[in-house]
Amino acid sequence: MTPARAAILRAALSWLRTPWHHRARVKGAGVDCAQLLIGVYAEAGLVEEFDTGEYPPDWMMHRSQERFLAFVQQYCDAVDAPLPGDLALYFVGRCFSHGAIVTEWPEIIHASNRDRMVCLADGTQGWLAARDVQFWRLKGLAA
Repeated sequence: MTPARAAILRAALSWLRTPWHHRARVKGAGVDCAQLLIGVYAEAGLVEEFDTGEYPPDWMMHRSQERFLAFVQQYCDAVDAPLPGDLALYFVGRCFSHGAIVTEWPEIIHASNRDRMVCLADGTQGWLAARDVQFWRLKGLAA
């Protein structure tokens, strides 16, 4: 595993059990799935933290605009098979709106509103089982 991928996984694991909180990005206090990705990749030194702007917690249920996907496409390239540290993006509601970090597919780390915290999960089971999923890799991150 490359040093960058190891740094991503170390950072992601350090967020485990952080409570789910809409639009927050404070390790141990609160984070949502989008902010978790920014926090982890920034902590690993691979992106600069940035502000996503306002978004309602249920925007994906009422709009088809690919807001989350647009941010992902700025920083990542689509891949067919994920490696540790890559991103899994799930179709929830009317668009791709839930993100997770792959540890070893199908295991993921994500900020789950349903679990009310950052947790490890099988990305092919439970409420994620029937969802379309795409995989993304940070631009410049070696396989």
